[in-house]
Amino acid sequence: MTHRRDLRDEIDELFADLWQVSRLGGRRRGFRPHVDSFRTEDPPEFTVLVEIAGIDPAQVNVTASDGVLLISGERRRQPCEGRVYQQIEIEYGPFERVVHLPEDVDVARADARYERGVLVIAMPIAAKKEAPQPVPIAIRRGS
Repeated sequence: MTHRRDLRDEIDELFADLWQVSRLGGRRRGFRPHVDSFRTEDPPEFTVLVEIAGIDPAQVNVTASDGVLLISGERRRQPCEGRVYQQIEIEYGPFERVVHLPEDVDVARADARYERGVLVIAMPIAAKKEAPQPVPIAIRRGS
């Protein structure tokens, strides 16, 4: 049931982005930070970039399990008493992004850093195991 609700929320958010539903309309319950992910050969690693400007990195949770990287947190609006907005474009609220990881990523050696509003998560690619070599087994005659 939770999966359906998450999927529905994801679809609602995508349609809201497509038709630029007003943030004042109450349909949006957070924001969706942009994510890039890519693989490099030199050095051999898988990197995830998450655009989270305006968020204290200590308030961001990053966990990896079952081949998935989960990034979650919240961008909070500063108290705004006395403000009369003319324009509101910055999105606030909770977020959660999921990135599927390649099988050969070594999440135990992941490194995360925050650079100029972008969370950079670099995970080394595990060394390829050598293909097992065939081992001949001699057959003896039974007595």
